[in-house]
Amino acid sequence: MTVRTRYAPSPTGALHIGNVRSGLFAYLFARHQKGTFVLRIDDTDAERSTKESLDEILESLRWLGVEWDEGPPDPKYFQSRRLDRYREGALRLLREGKAYPCYCTAEQLEAMRKQAEREHRKPGYDGRCRDLTPLSDLAATALPDRSAGRNYTIRFRAPRAGQTVVEDLIKGRAVFDNRELDDLIIFRSDGIPTYNFATVIDDADFGMTHVVRGDDHLPNTPRQMQIFYALGLEPPAYAHVPMVMGADGQKLSKRHGATSVFAYREAGYVPEALLNYLVRLGWSHGDQEIFSRQEMFEYFDFANCGKSAGIFNAEKLLWLNFHYLKQRSVEQLAREVRPFIERRGWKIPGDEKWLQKMVSTLRERAKTLVELAEFARFYINDEIALDPKAAAKFLKPEIAEPLKLLAQELQARDGDFSEATIQTAFERVLASFNLKLGQLAQPVRVALTGGSVSPGIYEVIAVLGRERTITRLGHAIELISRKN
Repeated sequence: MTVRTRYAPSPTGALHIGNVRSGLFAYLFARHQKGTFVLRIDDTDAERSTKESLDEILESLRWLGVEWDEGPPDPKYFQSRRLDRYREGALRLLREGKAYPCYCTAEQLEAMRKQAEREHRKPGYDGRCRDLTPLSDLAATALPDRSAGRNYTIRFRAPRAGQTVVEDLIKGRAVFDNRELDDLIIFRSDGIPTYNFATVIDDADFGMTHVVRGDDHLPNTPRQMQIFYALGLEPPAYAHVPMVMGADGQKLSKRHGATSVFAYREAGYVPEALLNYLVRLGWSHGDQEIFSRQEMFEYFDFANCGKSAGIFNAEKLLWLNFHYLKQRSVEQLAREVRPFIERRGWKIPGDEKWLQKMVSTLRERAKTLVELAEFARFYINDEIALDPKAAAKFLKPEIAEPLKLLAQELQARDGDFSEATIQTAFERVLASFNLKLGQLAQPVRVALTGGSVSPGIYEVIAVLGRERTITRLGHAIELISRKN
């Protein structure tokens, strides 16, 4: 058997990281088994589905590196293009007496729900229309169409005896009493198939061997299996991935921070970090934390997936992102941080080599690309704001003359402006005024960066260059003189 898995997002909003994790597990299982990964777009909700959401979903998956073997832009993988196929399946069930028209109004259904609550029963359809239409008339029954006066739904005639057993690949065996499976709607009165019906037809038509999805879908599984049986088909194997929860034990939502793939991309996370974090959120391979993509393909299986909810840990994701940023080449890091700098409206005062040199001084400090861009502020913008406390502590009258001499020493060194040359200039000033390095380096750091924390002072000066350094030292000297 060639394994075939799928991921079927709805283009009704951003790609949620809890949702994409189930798609990631389906993708990794297909790759591990050397099978086929299918991307299907569940867009039957015409009112809420948008091209913008679809584009974001596709771009998010591409950014993560989750490549599909079959799917968009091929139109057959969009549910909205398969409505005739769903109608064909529903008419077959009607002809065979395995589905029936339901004429109940919304008010009647609400009354059923309230009655079940009063009797402390599980809410469900009571089957009052189940045998209302004679079996002989079902073959001629048309599907719902409000414009043609056919304002009813189509319900699946679920079995009322026996059990449906789900041999889940993650959670183990789950047994459902068929009496609890009420007759679900498979076609709404507006002529659109419901999720549970359309997904069965799609999974059957596209030959899905394994369905991987969130465990919030587990209650749907016995219902879908019964539709497979009614169509004379064998259901696929199911693997229900536990939900992703916040640290407070509640379902992950915006109150826990960024929740969409795009939100993390815009926050300066790199795809390898998010991918690595999501695969470890509910799956393990010994004590290993860092996985290459090839290792994910090699090791992933359902046997090592957890049965309980994954708890989202923002600090661990940040730690992973820090790791992957440090692993990058300076060239790649410079390319990736450039748009984060430019979106701030900052003009980079140098070529690509300059940018790489700048990034090399900051890479051990920044945990995200946003943080890296922010750390670069003093390198890029000559209008720097001095931290008042740092300026008061280090830019004192007695340091004015050493700063003037340092500016002169740096100005005198034409041509070579390496860190070694800069160090020599510092040493001459230190010797002239009998200072220790820290006594000069900290005031210079405040003058050049605005604060008392930065990369090595020789590195900073080498990146800023002679003229910008001397100009900033001059501003600091003027500030000291105004204080006096």
